[in-house]
Amino acid sequence: MDNKIVLIVLALFLPPVAVFLKSGANKNLAINIVLCLFFYFPGIIHALWLVTKS
Repeated sequence: MDNKIVLIVLALFLPPVAVFLKSGANKNLAINIVLCLFFYFPGIIHALWLVTKS
């Protein structure tokens, strides 16, 4: 439970870090980095979605 809270906070401030900690270096990390480079808000939404899904 505590780990999920930390990941949610990271997803709000540093989305690529949260995605990396949740799923490792894979296509989701690349997608999140691109989303954060173009628009920061979609990167946050993508990271929150990945962190909160089971």
